[in-house]
Amino acid sequence: MATWAILSSLAFVSVLILSGTAFCGYYAWPTYEKWRYKINPKFPSPEDVRCEIMLTLKGIATASFPPTLSLWLSQHGYSQAYCGVGDMGWGYLLLSGFMIWILTDFWSWGYHYCGHYFTSMWAVHRHHHKFHNPSPFAVIADEPLDQVIRALPMVLFPMLAPTNMDLMFFQFGVLFYAYGVYLHWGYDMEWPNAHTPFINTSYQHFAHHQLSIMNKPYHTGFFFKIWDDLAGSVYPKEKCFCSQCARAKGEREREQWEKVEKPDYSPLLSPSFWLQYFQKDDRSKRTPDSSSLLSQSFWLQQFRKTDGVSKRVS
Repeated sequence: MATWAILSSLAFVSVLILSGTAFCGYYAWPTYEKWRYKINPKFPSPEDVRCEIMLTLKGIATASFPPTLSLWLSQHGYSQAYCGVGDMGWGYLLLSGFMIWILTDFWSWGYHYCGHYFTSMWAVHRHHHKFHNPSPFAVIADEPLDQVIRALPMVLFPMLAPTNMDLMFFQFGVLFYAYGVYLHWGYDMEWPNAHTPFINTSYQHFAHHQLSIMNKPYHTGFFFKIWDDLAGSVYPKEKCFCSQCARAKGEREREQWEKVEKPDYSPLLSPSFWLQYFQKDDRSKRTPDSSSLLSQSFWLQQFRKTDGVSKRVS
């Protein structure tokens, strides 16, 4: 329990620094020059961001369990974990780090793809898709099962092969989470951008949040595009709605910026605002009655929402 508490605290600090910095710079204090690169011209409401953060706290608590179990297994001789360079040498350290990167990326894509392809798995993953216009706080705003499965490679790798725990923990806790913040950033870059081959950018993941629903996976990959390319789960390039294409169409001009609502996110610093989250009336506004999941009309409404990008983007 002490190890779990320490890892959860470190994860919380990582989220606070990485997600908090991106949120303050591009959501709390936006400028026209920054907004020109925003994929969706609108900003999420403070209530939506609050919901992201609450689910993220739950995600931290559950995502810290697999690395805790991994350390416990190593202490009791059930894994091949080691620290430092060890007897394996620098070559093995670099090679194993690369393999962790590639295999974790495939694992993440595969589980994410199944979370959309199979109806039973969508019942779990759908909670993450409440956020059609996510902020950097939505990276691990998932249900516990999603977080446990995503972090499970931290248990499996040391059991299958000698694994440097320092390197693996750094990759998952810093490198992978930082890239997750970028994917949920909501802004494009000059490079890499939506048209960059081989790697997923913030545009691909934003398109995923906009378009990917039950039985309809789009851009479920993490780092690399190859998995979605092979599975055919790619949104047509000719329908691209990235900020670069929007600027080319004249959709990011200053006159439009002046009309965009800039939410006041200062309530996020108010304790009373957070207490409202637990009020029954407030929660009922954010999530549908679970009985509606048995209604055919409810699911038809979800499909109609994705008939066109403009219905969610505009």
